[in-house]
Amino acid sequence: MGRFRVSVDTGGTFTDFVLLDEETREIEIAKILSSPHDPSVSVIEGVGNFLVEGDSRAISYFCHGTTVGTNALLEEKGVTTGLLVTDGFRGIYEIMEQARPHGPALFDLEYDKPALLAPESRTGEVVGRFDHQGSELIALDEESVRAAVDRLADEDVESIAVCLLFSYLRPEHERRVREIIAEKLPEVAVSLSSDVLPQIREYPRLSTTVINAYLQPIVARYLANLRSRLTELGVTTPQTYVMQSNGGTSTFEKAGEKAAATLLSGPAGGVTAGARLSRLTGIDKVITFDMGGTSCDVALIEGAQPGLSTGGVISGRHVALPALDIDTVSAGGGTLASVDAQGVLNVGPDSAGSVPGPACYSRGGTRPTVTDANLVLGYLGSSRLGGNFGLDIDKAREAVRAEVADKLGLDVVEAAKGIVDVVNIQMEEAIRGISTARGYDLRDFVLIGFGGAGPVHAAAMAQDLHMAGVLIPAHPGVLSALGLLMADVQHDHVRSHLSDLSALDVATVTSIVDDLSAAARAELEEEGFTEATIQLDPSLDMRYKGQGYELRVPVTKVMLQERGFGAVRKAFDVEHQERFGHSAPDEPVEVVSYRMTGRGVVPEVRLVEHQATGRAVEDAVVGNRPARFAEGMADTPIYARDLLDVGHEFEGPAIVDQKDTTVVVLPGQKARVDAYLNIFITPVQQEEAR
Repeated sequence: MGRFRVSVDTGGTFTDFVLLDEETREIEIAKILSSPHDPSVSVIEGVGNFLVEGDSRAISYFCHGTTVGTNALLEEKGVTTGLLVTDGFRGIYEIMEQARPHGPALFDLEYDKPALLAPESRTGEVVGRFDHQGSELIALDEESVRAAVDRLADEDVESIAVCLLFSYLRPEHERRVREIIAEKLPEVAVSLSSDVLPQIREYPRLSTTVINAYLQPIVARYLANLRSRLTELGVTTPQTYVMQSNGGTSTFEKAGEKAAATLLSGPAGGVTAGARLSRLTGIDKVITFDMGGTSCDVALIEGAQPGLSTGGVISGRHVALPALDIDTVSAGGGTLASVDAQGVLNVGPDSAGSVPGPACYSRGGTRPTVTDANLVLGYLGSSRLGGNFGLDIDKAREAVRAEVADKLGLDVVEAAKGIVDVVNIQMEEAIRGISTARGYDLRDFVLIGFGGAGPVHAAAMAQDLHMAGVLIPAHPGVLSALGLLMADVQHDHVRSHLSDLSALDVATVTSIVDDLSAAARAELEEEGFTEATIQLDPSLDMRYKGQGYELRVPVTKVMLQERGFGAVRKAFDVEHQERFGHSAPDEPVEVVSYRMTGRGVVPEVRLVEHQATGRAVEDAVVGNRPARFAEGMADTPIYARDLLDVGHEFEGPAIVDQKDTTVVVLPGQKARVDAYLNIFITPVQQEEAR
């Protein structure tokens, strides 16, 4: 048996690798440029680097965070997709929710809805119908199905989404439609809404099913190709997993079937690691700040538990699958800066990616990016990634000068400062959106900065937001990849059945919970988990009668059988009060959906707790370089992260260089190293208040 666990997180600019030795608990990390044309190329290259010692480094566990499905959706490069709906309901997909989204689009006079992934020309209608109680009103007309499938065949579809009315109650018609499609078009992939999302609300269910059909062949092919290449490399472990949006992992096969569940695959790993760090350090309230090469992802964690949503919008399209509550903005190290015709400095949303990358990468890029600006400001050194990747400051300065400084009448350093200030404001707004906009006080929260660019910006942003401090993990540049190793296997099961809470009986609810439990347990047992490693967490989606949204309330069989629905009702009122600041204990309550989260618990990643060696903090200083701060240029000491010891303290301005990122500490801020080699940065105002 192998003793190594490997995780790979593919980003827009870099692909990150973590190798964990389960015997020694030692961690090795690596970063290489991503290969957008085929992400598996960089995955195989990096994993191959870990196998240089042959069988002695056998891999027993492999987990992958992928952006294949996400990129295909954002770039509208999915497969040709058809859609089958109930006769008379062809317009549901195009009508959507009959409203503009919130935010800037609300005021955009030229706003257009996103293009339909399955347009009207590839939408067919099927005769047959169930009602809202699950009674069959019209038997399935199989000839109408065959005729609709024939029309889709003429459109050369590669995948078909099937979403019939009330199939979450009665899936029989959808299943028969799938059989007919298999008879006539055996090579075409099929996504049934009763499999993808057996849940109330027609449009979100339809939209999610169409997205799954649009992406499923692409994700499935990618994972099949990756498995084949891993096998050729000698990685034959059956424990190969993909991170899902819900913060848990799934097997390659299951992820290929439910591609829509991987849309937040990469960012979810960072939030999972952030929750583990929250527990480990005893910091109850944290906000994760993951700034990579192309985007920035933020999430709020309280009590070591990240928020979970039952739906969201990606690129204007509704996905109603469980997902960690993550907000993403187009702000990363590779984000491009420019000056528009009105003389306004813009940063983003476009990115230089890994090809050609920032100008300082010397790979053909000539437009300035955030990374170029950070290099000009002195925050970054000329050598990155452990000396394996050089940065050309002359090319960075020329890009900033030509595209920003000259157009604004500024010197190069001040123009670079403007680029960084603008991108910081954009990311700070994202943090406010998940915190102060929801009633949280940011003064109570610590910012966990990670990703390749996050530690460069975290201290300045926490200072601007008046946060309690900054925590920089030991391996911040690959923390999302490390989080992949910390995630359990997770499958979500849901069944919608609308009813008044007062009309339910314990036996009915217990029966539904038992059915969902059996399905979740069977799925995990099939994947090799035993009773001792299976965890089942039931919950109810509840709302006050007349509301258009639900809250998820955890329940247990003991709670139902011993304390009854009064306890469930009280738990809902408390959750509503905490979430929205008010409750209505006298109003009737409805149960909308029953949920079951099944987890296959994987061995815990136990981080090493270090002891101080006694070396002086001055020994960690490896040089100086000028860097631009609010007071102007300052000759700034450079610390080597691998020379910092437990208990070391130092004051900014300071820069910490390490293999996977750079940490910037502002003047007046104080930094200290804890037993897990995290760096905790205390804001200036906190020190002044003591």
